[in-house]
Amino acid sequence: MRVWQGFARFWIVLGLMLGLAGPAWGAATPSDRLAEQQFFNHVWQIVNRAYLDPDFNHQNWYKVRKKFNSRNFENREDTYRAIEELLASLDDPYTRFLPPDRFATMTTSTAGSLTGVGLQIAVDPDTATLVVVSPIEGSPAEKAQLQPLDRIVAIDGVPTTGLTLDECAEKMRGEIGSKVRLTVVRNRQGKLPAFDRTNLFEGKEEIGGNPEGDRFEVELIRDTIRVNPVVTHLNQDNGHTIGYIRLSQFNGNAAAEVAKAIREQEAAGAEAYVLDLRGNPGGLLAAAVEIARLWIPEGPIVYTVDRQGIADTYQATGQALTPKPLAVLVNGGSASASEVVSGALQDSGRAVLVGTRTYGKGLIQSLFTLEDQSGLAVTIGRYETPNHRDINKIGIAPDREVPLLNPLSRQEAGTNLDEQYRVAAEWLTQRIAAAPGSTGPSPGPANSPEPRAAG
Repeated sequence: MRVWQGFARFWIVLGLMLGLAGPAWGAATPSDRLAEQQFFNHVWQIVNRAYLDPDFNHQNWYKVRKKFNSRNFENREDTYRAIEELLASLDDPYTRFLPPDRFATMTTSTAGSLTGVGLQIAVDPDTATLVVVSPIEGSPAEKAQLQPLDRIVAIDGVPTTGLTLDECAEKMRGEIGSKVRLTVVRNRQGKLPAFDRTNLFEGKEEIGGNPEGDRFEVELIRDTIRVNPVVTHLNQDNGHTIGYIRLSQFNGNAAAEVAKAIREQEAAGAEAYVLDLRGNPGGLLAAAVEIARLWIPEGPIVYTVDRQGIADTYQATGQALTPKPLAVLVNGGSASASEVVSGALQDSGRAVLVGTRTYGKGLIQSLFTLEDQSGLAVTIGRYETPNHRDINKIGIAPDREVPLLNPLSRQEAGTNLDEQYRVAAEWLTQRIAAAPGSTGPSPGPANSPEPRAAG
């Protein structure tokens, strides 16, 4: 079992896997049918033991199993279809079955390397349309200037409405160098900033223009995606050295890369830090906990809650790498593991949060590997911040609300062209000036009111 803290998002990846085997020649034998029924019941049992909702979406879970067991499963494809129907009855998009090729994609995406067009996607729960969460830096999707909240309404001419995330991911896969055509609707006349979404599925028309958005097609060429989750540089702001660290995902490399960045910037004379989690849809819970521990010296990081109550508490370990002032940049694309870190830093008073409200994905999934290398993602719990805030569908409000009104490129992020960064840097320089041995007015605690109106 592997804990997956991800934003119910998919890396659209390359890799043509072998298709599912078709029915064998001839009718299934009684032993074949028994084996398929046992496979189905194993999946039912996993959900029965682990699923967060003890009412199973207001169903008698045993009666549900009895209904499915009245069928004859002639082959593995029949069994897969039955499992998908079983999980669909829970009405939980995060609890889903993954055939072997899709399960391989899911597990590979957290390892730090993948192939494809470089899109992270989600389904808008209100409209059931496919929505871009974020393009991966340097990917074909980013080069094509796809943006968060772009709606993908068709893939190679096939409408996405009604398709699952897995089915959309499958349609976007293909060989390196092959092409995929996306039909996209962009809200706000294309003015939606790449790093800013005040609310992920709200306020789409506040800038005006065509309420349905501008429709266009884009052709992407699949390629290898090289994921480096951390980008860093040092800035000089008002005579002070600010270390900037942008984290794009919480994969298996993330904690080590952030630790390396902190140590290098400490050695280079950083006096304060900006941690940029904008557009970061999440990833591994373990990575989120380890990264929070790099900043927080003591106290709780996050509580995980299952259907019996608090299941586990993750604590700081007294091994924070620096006590220097910290600001965290967040927006509507900061989800899941990003909210674990930002919530812990905010509740502990260790950092000030700057930007816009986070996404609000507070559910935890575990991945279970099945005997044929297919997999099962099951919602097993939710998390609470150190102050026991449940942020699912709510998000985390920043201490400094600073919307971005103009598009921001990757190159401009974390520079003086980035208004959210400028507000964070201003607060940090005030903190530096207020440190022992310095003179100047105190900026107050991390959760004090905004000292000036944000533009």
